[in-house]
Amino acid sequence: MRKILGAVAAVMLFGCGGSARTEDARPVDGLELKQESGVVSGRFAQAGTVAQFSSREVEPGVYRIEVRQNGMTLAGLVDAANGVSDLDGFAEETGQDTQMLDGDREALSALYAAINAQIPAGDAAAPEARYLRRAVSLWSQHPSSVELQRTVMGEQGRGYTMLCSYAKCNGAWTGSCGGSYNWYSYAKHDCQHGGFDLAKNQQIAQLGDHTSCSGDEYYLNGSTWVCGEPDHWSRPKVMGICFGRCGGGCGGDTQYTLDATNHDGCVRNGHALASAYCDDQFVSASDDEMFAGNCY
Repeated sequence: MRKILGAVAAVMLFGCGGSARTEDARPVDGLELKQESGVVSGRFAQAGTVAQFSSREVEPGVYRIEVRQNGMTLAGLVDAANGVSDLDGFAEETGQDTQMLDGDREALSALYAAINAQIPAGDAAAPEARYLRRAVSLWSQHPSSVELQRTVMGEQGRGYTMLCSYAKCNGAWTGSCGGSYNWYSYAKHDCQHGGFDLAKNQQIAQLGDHTSCSGDEYYLNGSTWVCGEPDHWSRPKVMGICFGRCGGGCGGDTQYTLDATNHDGCVRNGHALASAYCDDQFVSASDDEMFAGNCY
């Protein structure tokens, strides 16, 4: 796959390439997006960093996705019908393996937010745009210690388990729970503190897009909701910023799954997004993000 994608990349013009620029030719910040039948492409610039991207249907139900930024090429071939994708990432100049660093994740998160602002949410987006969004979201959360070159396979009931019903509260997908919650027990992870069965590695979560506080979540401290993230408390009740949703924050797709809930339960329980302790949860949730259906 890398050989084929490398050949494709060689004949495409990207802003991260080696063409000379004058100081006055600094790219204008923002997203330029072009959509045609079966193809979405464009560029995104922010604070001097430029990303070029494309997603195109190369045969029925199969999409080739490319993102180039910061001297890195990210590529994916997504077979949506069969639930299989090949993902890769490598240095542009050498073609050698590379790793995702904090600056790469930050730039990809900004690209993800910009794409979400311009393409329709959920299944209203064209498939090539939807799989681009999902791939960019997945890469924006990719830990440094997980290899970029890998195969992701998904099948409902085996590869991923939907938790759509838990994303509702007070009878609705969004809006205030009004004191009527629908708790999911438990969001679990394993880490230096212990395994999945350890109470302080578990959270009781209200899934869904119902509330947030200063970009964070709420947790129940006694009888009072507090803004923040409890660090390895014993099974605290938590809610906010789309807990259990595939993707960063409250993105353009509405997939609520078991593995995504456990990944959230790791990174929001005393660990950073790229913590190696959450690598296994990230890998388990990758197929959910790429292939799980939208809940609404």
